[in-house]
Formats: sequence, C-alpha cells, structure tokens
Amino acid sequence: MANESPEHTLTVKDLHASVGGKEILKGVTLTLKTGELVALMGPNGSGKSTLAYALAGHPKYTITSGEAHLDGVDLLKLSPDKRSRAGLFLGFQYPVEVSGVSLSKFLWTAYTQTRKAEEVDTDDFQKHLDGHLASLGLDASFMKRPLNEGLSGGEKKRTEVLQMATLDPHFAILDEPDSGLDIDAVKQVGETVDRLRSPGRGILVITHYQRILKYAKPDRVYVMVDGVVALSGGRELAEQLESKGYDWVKVGHAAAHPTQA
Repeated sequence: MANESPEHTLTVKDLHASVGGKEILKGVTLTLKTGELVALMGPNGSGKSTLAYALAGHPKYTITSGEAHLDGVDLLKLSPDKRSRAGLFLGFQYPVEVSGVSLSKFLWTAYTQTRKAEEVDTDDFQKHLDGHLASLGLDASFMKRPLNEGLSGGEKKRTEVLQMATLDPHFAILDEPDSGLDIDAVKQVGETVDRLRSPGRGILVITHYQRILKYAKPDRVYVMVDGVVALSGGRELAEQLESKGYDWVKVGHAAAHPTQA
C-alpha cells in the first residue's frame, strides 16, 4: 500500500571496539528492523553502553574492526551528525545539562537539521510535539526550561524519550531509560516507549533489569556478556534473567543464534 512505511534495517556484524586502548566489544553481531522493539540486557561492564556510543560515533570509542550498516550505508564512515541524519538516535543514560538553551529551541533546531527544508512545517511540528508532551505527562511550560538543567532523573529520561519521539528516527537506541526512576516513572516511560514502536521505527532498549520490559514489551531479547552477544530469545528470556541473574549465561552459550529471534 502507498502509505505503508518502508522497512529499514540496522545490522551490526562482528564489531570490535576499545576505550582507552582496552577492548570492550569483542565481536558483537545483531540485527534490528523497523517495527521491532528489542531489549539488550547484560551485567555491568558487558559492553552494552559501549555498543550504543560506538554506533553513535562518540570519539571516546574506537572501533577496531567489524561492520555496522543502516540500509546498506556504512555508519562507521559517517560523522556523528550524519549518522543522526541517516536515521539513528541515541538516548543517553546520563543526559547532559545545557544552560541557556531551552528544550523548545533544542528540539526545533534538531528537528530542522535532520530534515530537508521542504519537510519542515511549524504547525505540524507543534502538533507533533504537543501530542508527545501529553503522553509523557509534561505541560507546555516544560519546553521553556533549559535542557535537562534542574530536572529530576525521571524528567530527564522523559525528555530523552520526548526527543526520540519528536525527531522520529528510523532507529532509537535508549541507554538505560529506566536508570534512576521510581516505580511510577518506569511505568510511564516504559508505556510511552512501547507506544512509540511503529512500522517506520525500530527501538533498542538497553537495560539491566526486566522491570521496564513489563511495559516496553520486547519482540526479542539479546544478552551481552564480556563484549559479545552470548544469548538471544523471546520476552520470556528477560523474566528468566530476572529470576536467575546473569552468572549462568556464558560466552558461546547458544540457546538461540545471536542474530535471530
């Protein structure tokens, strides 16, 4: 049908990356398609956040080998801003505070910079924004506040999700969107993330815990251990990890192939 969104694919193959000369990613392979909500779980130090930042092009992370493509385009050859324009979004675990720049100004600038001039309409943008503000329980006055400055942990995470919803990327990587949130905020953020899955958007939720996955229900779960994807499975895998922990998951543990559901 003419109004159907085209499918997009993000593929990572045998990706190796280091930080300060220390290898963190040791051959990560996974695939994400639009329309999917996928969880990436694992213990501290397993490489989950490193994968997110490396894909986004953070200069601290050095990719030493492997591949990452978005619809066949080599992401590793693109600067961070061009990766964003190609359709990749990263929601930070610890969002940066920016004094003197309102959330409204930031979102409008980012929105216009990731689109062609003929695609930018102020009325459409405002309607788009208002709907997402309401779904996150944020009023219009929130837009006048400096970006992330003086906000609670929950407000910062909701701001990150608002950015993702407004910019409407093909792929959103959300690095621990449940970090520092109370029970009510986890539910609200999780339900909003789940609602934002669409045929034109794929979402990768990085988390230690199963709690946000009760609301942002994944189609597939990947488990990282020691810099590689050691295991993958359905939503029930997250529940298994919650009850058993991570110690039983070993590198090479193949209850399912790492690149498949």
